[in-house]
Amino acid sequence: ADILIHVIDCAGGTNEKGEPITPGTYNPANDVKFLEFELDMWYFQIFKKVWEKFSRQVEQEKANIIKAIAKQFSGLRVTEDMVKEKLKKLNLEELHIIKWTEEQLMDFAKELRKETKPMIIAANKIDIHAAQENLERLKKEFPGYIIVGCSSESELALKEAAKHKLINYIPGENHFEVIGTLNDKQKNALEFIQKNILDKFGSTGVQEVLNIAVFDLLKYIAIFPGGINKLADKDGNIIPDCFLMPHGTTALSFAYR
Repeated sequence: ADILIHVIDCAGGTNEKGEPITPGTYNPANDVKFLEFELDMWYFQIFKKVWEKFSRQVEQEKANIIKAIAKQFSGLRVTEDMVKEKLKKLNLEELHIIKWTEEQLMDFAKELRKETKPMIIAANKIDIHAAQENLERLKKEFPGYIIVGCSSESELALKEAAKHKLINYIPGENHFEVIGTLNDKQKNALEFIQKNILDKFGSTGVQEVLNIAVFDLLKYIAIFPGGINKLADKDGNIIPDCFLMPHGTTALSFAYR
């Protein structure tokens, strides 16, 4: 994965075992810490497994530490620039690699995990009252994370209504247009979503999470193939294709794609 989206129950209505409980009785910050710890330990174990042999080899061959580490862990998308920056941040530049303590190795692995597996937190169930207080607390407690309030239930309801041609709705928008005949139950549900989610938060948050992940964190660019005068395919669909490409894509690398 290029990026991780951690979906949590922001209302605190699910405990650590995944069992439903009364909203507001569980602290969703525990879930954030739990997954963070699991990922850090996963990375640490990958490093620890090879470190003794790897560090001895680097010392014996008097190899360039930055190049050696980047090459050894290239499968985790570790680059030389990342290694250089982390060594400096943790004051490990001058220390012989073979003399690193387990704690120093753990800190190094954690830093690289944060960089190579960026994570955004989707704080779901924002439509439940307890979630709104929790969201503000989470943002203060984890300033290093992007945390977006979401209501996946509202997004699903809007998508279903659009699919059945009851409304026009573009994911990420703060409104929808009624185009079909609604019964009282449908009308009340859509009015609730408009008033309590779209008007209050600007969107259901679901598309926002995806947009931030792809465009802000991964810095992908959207490219629409097609000539200047011909933006349609053989069936007349205008700009039918969009390719998401990494930052720095050239015309040649896009042609290969």
